[in-house]
Parts: sequence; C-alpha cells; structure tokens
Amino acid sequence: MADRSAVKDALRAQRIETPSWGYGNSGTRFKVFAQPGVPRDPFEKLADAAQVHAATGVAPKVSLHIPWDRVEDYGALAAHARELGLEIGAINANVFQDDDYTLGSVTHPDPRVRRKALDHLLECVDIMDATGSRDLKLWFSDGTNYPGQDDISGRQQRLSDALSEVYGRLGDDQRILLEYKLFEPAFYTMDVPDWGTAYAHCLRLGPKAAVVVDTGHHAPGTNIEFIVAFLLREGKLGGFDFNSRFYADDDLMVGAADPFQLFRILHEVNGNGGFAPEAGVAFMLDQCHNIEAKIPAIIRSVMNVQEATAKALLVDRSALAAAQNAGDVLGANEVLMDAYATDVRPLLAEVRAETGRDPNPVAAYRAGGWAEKIVAERVGGAQAGWGA
Repeated sequence: MADRSAVKDALRAQRIETPSWGYGNSGTRFKVFAQPGVPRDPFEKLADAAQVHAATGVAPKVSLHIPWDRVEDYGALAAHARELGLEIGAINANVFQDDDYTLGSVTHPDPRVRRKALDHLLECVDIMDATGSRDLKLWFSDGTNYPGQDDISGRQQRLSDALSEVYGRLGDDQRILLEYKLFEPAFYTMDVPDWGTAYAHCLRLGPKAAVVVDTGHHAPGTNIEFIVAFLLREGKLGGFDFNSRFYADDDLMVGAADPFQLFRILHEVNGNGGFAPEAGVAFMLDQCHNIEAKIPAIIRSVMNVQEATAKALLVDRSALAAAQNAGDVLGANEVLMDAYATDVRPLLAEVRAETGRDPNPVAAYRAGGWAEKIVAERVGGAQAGWGA
C-alpha cells in the first residue's frame, strides 16, 4: 500500500492556481449572467482569491488575463497580492477580443495586425517582469473557417516567427506555456489544434517552452492521460488548465463530468514524476462559473483536484508494477480501481485539520461572512466579466 504519511506530505505540498476571470461574471454565447458582489477590479479579484487560499491552504497563485486585469501599476498589484498571502501566477495574453483579429492575430494575413498582436504578447512579458510571474500562457483563436481561406503552412510559419520573437524576450526564469484547442472559434483549421502541434512548436523554441493541457480541448474519446504521460516523459508538460466538459469546451468545474478521467490523468502525473517541484508542472484552473456562486465553486474545484490527487497517490504502485510485469490485466486494473474507490475525504480532512484549517473548506467560507460582506460593499462601478 502507498505510504500514508508520504501521501499526506504530498497533499500538503500541492499548489493549485486559480484564475482571476473565474471570480468575474461569465455566461454562454447568449448572455453573461451578473451576480451581486462580483469584483470590480483586479484588486478585488485577489481579495476573493485570498478567501479560497484561506479555506483550502493550497491556492496561493492567481493567474491574470490581460487586458481584463490591466492596471496602471503592476508592481502595486503584485505587492497587494503578497499582502494577502498570494502571488501572481501565469500571465494570459488576449489576442482574440479585438475586431482586428477577425482573421487571426499572429497568423493574420496582414502584417500590421500581426505586429499589433505580437506587441501585446511582448507587453505581457513586461507585465511578467513587473509582477514576478514565471509563465506566459498563450492560447490563439487563430484559424480558418473555409477551405482555401488562407495558406495553412504559411500560417504555421507566421506563428513560429511570432513565438520565436517572444521566446527571445523571456528572462532566464520565464517560459512560454502554449495551449492548444481542437476547434472554436475557427472550425475548418485551428492554427494550434492539438498537443502534437503545440509540442512541435515548443520543441523548436527550446527548453523555456512547454505545452499546456486544457482538459476541455479534445475530441470526444481522446485519451488525455496518454498525452500527459507522453509530455511528461519528454519534459514538455508545462501545466494544466483544469475544467470539465460534457460536449465541447464547456469550462465547467473540474471533475464535474468525469471524475474518473481526472483521477486517471493525475495517476499518470504521479507515475511520471509530475508532482515533483522540479517537473515544473503548473496545476491551474480555467473555468467559467456561469450560474453558480463564484468563490464556493472555485473552492469546490480545488477540493475536486485534491481528492483526485489523493486517490492517485494512494495507488499501490508496487502491486501495480508486479501485476503489469506478470501480464495480470485484471489484477493491474483492480489496483487502480481500489484506489479510485477509496473515500479520501477523511484523509483530506485530517490534512486540513493538521494545518490549522477547517476540515470542510466550503463550510468554513460560508461561515466567515465574506459573501455577505462583498454583496453589501461592492456597490457601484463596473463588475468584472468577459472583456473587462
């Protein structure tokens, strides 16, 4: 059996990054749904993120999205984060919400538009310098809708050129995390549609570039855990964007649709050394909480990752290896299923209690009165949301 003490140590050391946009208003293609008490600026987003970290103890980093989180003084924003016991995580570039980007950003046929997009990416590296962020996370909506619309190979060259210029601007401790997406908003070709394309670009760039696996960005039936195992083996898994999907890029709470898949993914992370700090894997949430309360949803999401991680850590790897080497198909599967069937909530409650936290993070948050406080105080101004 897995060493219980080692499992608890690993759970205490776990870090899960939360997204600033998860605290703002979001919705569907048809409507953005406003909720009372939603943050009006990045400083208030950080205040909400501090509540998540206080309740869980494992969420000290917050990803920013530019220009949604643009401020005049990024040093002051980073200082505010530190005052709250937080730090700035990945800086996410936005080259998909401008009319100029109708036909693409860094792969656009027009060199003026490409330059505009590239300047934004370089601005994001400046923001990394100011905030102490290590990671520049890049997702491109670039692609085509119709055969013949543009030259596929030409667009790949434009993408490569842009990535190379950004890569050359990175500091020694900074890196590019390149995200891929099968489709949407482009439907004929996406310029970074899959892990192989992202991997090829990162390999060409060098050691300061790695792939991000968004768990909602795959075709139905894709074996995401294979992708994770392969990228870890190659040293090119930079991080996750955790969320859940039923049909497409639903951005639902991680573990909501298929908790067994989340367990399988984290089993491969554990088996391939991905939890070790030197692996450099960033465990980030990328979710939109459309109809549920924001902060409790993010706390619950963090807990879902913790529970799947605990089950992955409890896999009896010695017994698993013995069954695999003996060709015992059912025995090997049974080892995995035994770990997955384990109720790890008491174990996690112990870990939280031992670190001075309430065993039930959601209940602790609700009892603290923060939800009522922000509804009463955050009156006036513009709530944060898509595009703000």
